[in-house]
Amino acid sequence: MSALPPCPSCGSTYAYEDRGQFICPECGHEWTVDPSVADLPEERVWKDANGNVLQDGDTVTLIKDLKVKGSSAVIKVGTKVRGIRLVDGDHDIDCKIEGFGAMQLKSEFVRKA
Repeated sequence: MSALPPCPSCGSTYAYEDRGQFICPECGHEWTVDPSVADLPEERVWKDANGNVLQDGDTVTLIKDLKVKGSSAVIKVGTKVRGIRLVDGDHDIDCKIEGFGAMQLKSEFVRKA
């Protein structure tokens, strides 16, 4: 039996080969046998509520009234937010809303203006 490489994710020595890929039974990680076909991380694409692709610097409009956490204030539907920054995480938009200050929004509650 040939020596199989350990799992690059968890280091397990129990990896096995199946149809041109190595598979780790402990963590479920899969990687290719051919080093020329590397596992490149996919570039994340942020989309608004209508499916339009968002980019840094876009202007978006809120499609729902949003309560401000820790306050009794509400950001009303139709509020325009200019110059957004896209970040990873649950709340994937960093922005400044006039009259409220710095906020984090979910892309599912905005549409591209």
